[in-house]
Amino acid sequence: MNNQITNVYIWDMDETLILLKSLLNGSYAEAFAGLKDAQKGVEIGKMWEKHILQISDDFFFYEQVCLEIENCNKPFLEALSKYDDGQDLSDYDFNQDGFSPPHDDLNKRKLAYRHRLIANKYKQGLHNILDQEMMDLWDALYKMTDEYTDGWLSSARALLEQCLAGNEDPTICNTVAGGVVRSNATGSRHINVLVTSGSLIPSLVKCLLFRLDNLISHENVYSSWDVGKLQCFQWIKERFDNRNTRFCAIGDGWEECEAAQTMNWPFIKVDLRPNSSHRFPGLTLRTVGFYFSIVYGNPDSENDDD
Repeated sequence: MNNQITNVYIWDMDETLILLKSLLNGSYAEAFAGLKDAQKGVEIGKMWEKHILQISDDFFFYEQVCLEIENCNKPFLEALSKYDDGQDLSDYDFNQDGFSPPHDDLNKRKLAYRHRLIANKYKQGLHNILDQEMMDLWDALYKMTDEYTDGWLSSARALLEQCLAGNEDPTICNTVAGGVVRSNATGSRHINVLVTSGSLIPSLVKCLLFRLDNLISHENVYSSWDVGKLQCFQWIKERFDNRNTRFCAIGDGWEECEAAQTMNWPFIKVDLRPNSSHRFPGLTLRTVGFYFSIVYGNPDSENDDD
């Protein structure tokens, strides 16, 4: 399978796969010229903010790691893996281990332990973390948001599934380790990667809350908060690149656009406006395949056929 094509889809989060900032500042409603209740959008956004921060603090060490101690945000969970000695954490007391700013190897190890536990919780999913009352609140909020945004969340999620399958029928694929999928239809490999400007822990929690965790694995979530998107794109290229790897970036911002141009990758600009085809619902696997073909040409096993 030396000629097997690997497609890497590099997604932005806010105002691309999910809507949050545009709900809070009213820009999503403004795009509809009075047809959307802006205040309802703000209220929905505030509810999401509350849930994201609460879960980040209660279950993912956010307050301890990033708010009480400075300079603890890392660009990805594996950043400190070399300091993790594999200690059994089942009886480990994270509240009493004396964790302080990780400028020495001991505290880097303690932060690596936290990252390992975060990764395990991400893999387990929120249904193993939240009680039934919280699960019901979360489910209701997701449905309310999807209805308010005319299916933005569910449509974005559906496209992620199709990208992983390499086909508009997402059932035609086999999932393999590391968030990589091999398509039975095309023989190619497909990988979803997230590069977000938010800090790492809340971004992972967003993936869980917005039901993206089974489509983007924890090791494929990058935070550009400290390092910038170009650096993240370079890491991704180093990690996945071979002569048959194709990359495409999808987002709404100038930074990911410039980074993609620097990398000579196709870039799809997401647009909130309701008459745009580069939004959700609207953006399709066929369109993504078209952007791939502009830069890389049309391989025999093109992945955007119906």
